[in-house]
Amino acid sequence: MNSMANGPSLVIVDYGMGNLRSAQKGFEAAGIDAIVSGDPADVENADGVVLPGVGAFRDCMSNLSQARLIDPLQSAIREGRPFLGICLGMQLLLSLSEEFGLHQGLDVIRGRVVRFPSARNLKVPHMGWNRVHQASPTPLLEGVPDGAYFYFVHSYFAVPEDPGVVAGWTEYGTRFASVISTGNVFATQFHPEKSDKWGIRVLGNFGKIVSGAREV
Repeated sequence: MNSMANGPSLVIVDYGMGNLRSAQKGFEAAGIDAIVSGDPADVENADGVVLPGVGAFRDCMSNLSQARLIDPLQSAIREGRPFLGICLGMQLLLSLSEEFGLHQGLDVIRGRVVRFPSARNLKVPHMGWNRVHQASPTPLLEGVPDGAYFYFVHSYFAVPEDPGVVAGWTEYGTRFASVISTGNVFATQFHPEKSDKWGIRVLGNFGKIVSGAREV
């Protein structure tokens, strides 16, 4: 496994679904060396883990299971290593998703993933730039102004049982959680790697979180 020179190892999890190279390039733009790997051993040994995702919830959970990545992901979180979920990678942290029936997630955060409500003037998927309003302080959004714009592409959103884990929210027909922050677990419904300077700032902040955790 190729880790950062004299620094922590950051692994972007490859389970066959996700904008892997795009996420890697986003970290590169933030000055952070991240590797892409689907090897469970790399996830087990990583100082920080990034779980991206595009596609259907059910298929992603199936791919994670087939790749023997669920246990390493849950171990990383349980052991306190910094974890970042991006888009569907955020939704996978929840207990259940209602996408194409009921499907079990990683159950790291109690709650459900639901579809945007039907409305005449509401296009689904929610696609494009939208504001993120900060609900509580989190190191993931350090230096990011309240109400900054980020890029979204999704038809479903996370509804955590505990509103205290929601660090940022966005309005699109309804108010939904767009940033989660609890302990060593961070997640964004938006794509930071596609969100220009504030997205790169978020990825850079996560890199700092990983470095800080390794030094403790």
